[in-house]
Amino acid sequence: MNKALLAVVAFLLVGGLAIYWNTSPSGQQAAGHSMVPPDTSGVARGAPIVEVSVPTDLSANAQIGKRAFEAKCAECHGTNAAGQNGVAPPLVHKIYEPSHHSDMAFVLAARNGVRSHHWNFGNMPPVKGLTDADVKMITQFVRELQEANGIF
Repeated sequence: MNKALLAVVAFLLVGGLAIYWNTSPSGQQAAGHSMVPPDTSGVARGAPIVEVSVPTDLSANAQIGKRAFEAKCAECHGTNAAGQNGVAPPLVHKIYEPSHHSDMAFVLAARNGVRSHHWNFGNMPPVKGLTDADVKMITQFVRELQEANGIF
């Protein structure tokens, strides 16, 4: 088989897979997928989505992150990252565990915004006035909240 024919077949195969991937229903999760948001239909608009236990001892970086979170994130993501129904998701949730959303994902979300993909609260705009270092401290705060609530 000549190289040109092989290249055409490979191009068609990759193109077909890309079309299939992009036309698959985006709202469906794969069987056994553990990243399904909870049903919030019984939660009042603006109410916390999850209950969050706050650790008694936060690290120094998490304490800095807590103050930055309260100043820049809590308006949408709620007190202690518990989310607000109809506004923004809880960050203390399995969806945001480190193996699914890395620390860098938090930095990129704050820097660039995020297109809605797990929750139906709309897109998140970029957060103005935060440096990457600020977001790393916020992430430390969120990670310590997650750990205190059994999310690893």
